[in-house]
Amino acid sequence: MESLTTKNFSGSGRILGLAIALTALLTGCEAQSDEAMAMPPPPEVDVAEVIVEPVTLWESFTGRVASPETVDLRPRVSGYIDEVAFEEGELVQAGDLLFQIDPRPYRAREQAARAELALANSQLALARSEAGRAKTLLESRAISREEYDQRNAALMSARARVQAAQAALDAAELDLQYTRVTAPVSGRAGRALVTRGNLANADQSLLTTVVSVDPVHVYFEADEKAAFSSQQLPATGQPRSVRIALGDDDDQQYQGKLDFVDNHLNPGTGTLQYRAVLNNPDGLIKPGQFARVEMPVARVDRALLVNRKAVLTDQDRRYVYVVDENNLVAPRHVTTGRQVDDLLVIRDGLKSGDLVIINGVQKVFGAGMEVKPQLVAMKESDQDQGAVAVAREMSQ
Repeated sequence: MESLTTKNFSGSGRILGLAIALTALLTGCEAQSDEAMAMPPPPEVDVAEVIVEPVTLWESFTGRVASPETVDLRPRVSGYIDEVAFEEGELVQAGDLLFQIDPRPYRAREQAARAELALANSQLALARSEAGRAKTLLESRAISREEYDQRNAALMSARARVQAAQAALDAAELDLQYTRVTAPVSGRAGRALVTRGNLANADQSLLTTVVSVDPVHVYFEADEKAAFSSQQLPATGQPRSVRIALGDDDDQQYQGKLDFVDNHLNPGTGTLQYRAVLNNPDGLIKPGQFARVEMPVARVDRALLVNRKAVLTDQDRRYVYVVDENNLVAPRHVTTGRQVDDLLVIRDGLKSGDLVIINGVQKVFGAGMEVKPQLVAMKESDQDQGAVAVAREMSQ
């Protein structure tokens, strides 16, 4: 009886041990499954290789648009305004009529001067005839030398009167012509400051202002360092191009040409003045507008370039995320230089061949984190045009 009881207990112990072992095995599998479910896959990020290439560095300066020709229009003769022949603010061509001064007084003077010239010509003809007869009579000793000299003097006086009458006629015709006040240059007319019926005084009354608008000048000043660097760029013999943005519109840029560099620095500001010529065929750009001018100031043969989106800021320092061969992320502090299109020049902190995260940095939570990188182009323009191969997986 005792032997049977012991045997039953031994069998029950083996069954209990087997159950405990099975329970432990199932618990371990569940723990491993929970752990596997708790570990998310590495986040996908876009990485690009640091570009090394020669670049021309540009710097931005503040400037103002100015008109090459600005004319304050004043009358050359006095008179009452008969007509204002232009629309205020419109584009006018050189020679277009802007104001008409009452021409009647000047037309009368011109007619009187023409009559005086005709009278002087008739007197000249008479004096010439008498001088010719006097010469014949002197040869036949019919008149004295004194009378002959008097008739020659009368002839010279008649010629002088003709010249004076001609000059008076020319002046009268010129005054009559000046009653038509025309645009001296092509450009945009301003407001009419004297209206019809008002008296305009010669050389005093300001009628309007005309400014030329095509092309226009853009004046800006560069500091001494930028000016010196710019002058070290190789000369091609052609006017140097600059990029010009007007007002707050950074999306549209115009191409201008440098045509003047001042011959001395301003001792008060330490700057050198430049002038660019900008075509303005539609007259939309107005003199006095604020402008931002980008001018090439240096040439770098081997510049390290990264997309500006890759550069992050930590207080006063800048850094990028670099992905190593094990797909682990590490922050790298960098020193940046000037911007070239959508790229930034890196002066220190990176080397050729480094892979930098340019999209997906918000998925990175710290150094040593594993990511799933996909290679893309560093330049946004190349990404848009598909110049670089489609992003490929870089795992393993």
